[in-house]
Amino acid sequence: MARDQYLRAHLMGINTHEEPIVFMRDDCAICRAEGFTANTRLQVRTAGRNLIATLHTVSAEVLPGGVIGFSDGAWEFLGLTPGQEVEVRHAPLVHSLSALRKKIYGNELNATEISGIIRDISNRLYSDIEIAAFLTACATGGVSRRETSALTNAMVRSGNRLQWPEFPRIFDKHCIGGLPGNRTTPIVISIASAAGLVIPKTSSHAITSPAGTADTMAVLTEVDLSLRQLQQVVIDTGACLAAGGRVGLSPTDDILIRIERALNLDSEGQLVASVLSKKVAAGSTHVLIDMPVGPTVKLRDQEQAQRLSLLFSEVAEDLGLHLRCIITDGTQPIGYGIGPVEEARDVLAVLHNRAEAPGDLVDRSVLLASRLLAMATGDDDQGCELRARELLESGRALRQFERICAAQGGMKEFREARHRAPLRAGRSGVLAAMDNRRLAQLAKLAGAPSSPAAGLRLHVKIGEPVTEGQPMATLLADSPGELAYAQEYYRRNHKLFYVAEVAEKGA
Repeated sequence: MARDQYLRAHLMGINTHEEPIVFMRDDCAICRAEGFTANTRLQVRTAGRNLIATLHTVSAEVLPGGVIGFSDGAWEFLGLTPGQEVEVRHAPLVHSLSALRKKIYGNELNATEISGIIRDISNRLYSDIEIAAFLTACATGGVSRRETSALTNAMVRSGNRLQWPEFPRIFDKHCIGGLPGNRTTPIVISIASAAGLVIPKTSSHAITSPAGTADTMAVLTEVDLSLRQLQQVVIDTGACLAAGGRVGLSPTDDILIRIERALNLDSEGQLVASVLSKKVAAGSTHVLIDMPVGPTVKLRDQEQAQRLSLLFSEVAEDLGLHLRCIITDGTQPIGYGIGPVEEARDVLAVLHNRAEAPGDLVDRSVLLASRLLAMATGDDDQGCELRARELLESGRALRQFERICAAQGGMKEFREARHRAPLRAGRSGVLAAMDNRRLAQLAKLAGAPSSPAAGLRLHVKIGEPVTEGQPMATLLADSPGELAYAQEYYRRNHKLFYVAEVAEKGA
């Protein structure tokens, strides 16, 4: 290609998340010569990398002549510098699309075909529409055990894989999610690693929830560790509580999750592959899965939980993982806090054995930690539960938590929310139910997790008496606008808290 047919790279400052987008002038000579129009799929090549991106055309006022603009993700993927010359050409044929069409028509894919699809998605050769087609085909046509195992292995190969030659066994735990305030992980990791288990725990920042473990830990210590830093923390303390973003474990999973959530799809095979790919990539050998079940969480009933538990176990067997699933109560939030700071407050209360520590968070953390201990020792669950509780109540779990935080950069002090308002009961009675999904949405509207101090502090639990006008929760926000917005949502959604009338005596 002649030198005058190259274009100079320019960062547009537009975040399109994981979808690669490029911007060219609608009067660009290359566009006219090659027949490029808006929404054309292009290949952009540099000296070291290439990328398939979707073209958006702009007017002459937006970009100078001879310049091509890049979205944030496309720029980062290609590792560009301002003014760097890039070559633009028609996108090549993506061979794995034939396997995608095979899946769309309801056929089972083999490991080679699945590997090709995941490799091409990882290399940004698929458009969002093509990724959505793959996920939809998996959700509607189902994913077999063999396909799920192949999908998991392919996703592991798409990123880094941690090795722990110093340690023969690596433990981990994961929660299926959907239950606000269920911040057991920092407590479980502290108890289990205080007992000698090695647990390099990486977690995601929240995307659709008011807080993830990484968000909660970020208000307490540093979590965005490099691979080398993470490994050193684990060597020094036997555990870590870090964010997984910089480590690059199963990065293709993040692309799939983004599209899956936009489509509101929840394929069981994709869920299993998503969870287990990150565990295998982290070097885990023993994994505990917490599966909350309730009417307003991901798993609605016991039948669904049992089916998913079986698939987890089957795929784990194929991968050589020791795995145990625990079905837990998901009828209401765990603890009193929803949002990074409020959940951190609950975690510290539990670790410090304070009187105000939420009992349900204590009990669930001890339960999960005890099951990890049972996996490690082969001892009975009841004995391990007594040991886990002793590790917590003796202060050993707290000291281990403080060791982990010190190794990750030291403890932080978190601040209070600037604005707060009570959410009052509309009538007297007994709190009969809470809507987990709507409570999570309420906390997000208040600003969580981008504003760490925003969210909710609950004041009542299911089964407790309520009087009219009593604060059911306190709404927390960092701006008056977010507070008012969340308050309006509460007024329009009365079923966030369902208060049942108490029958009169003798009725």
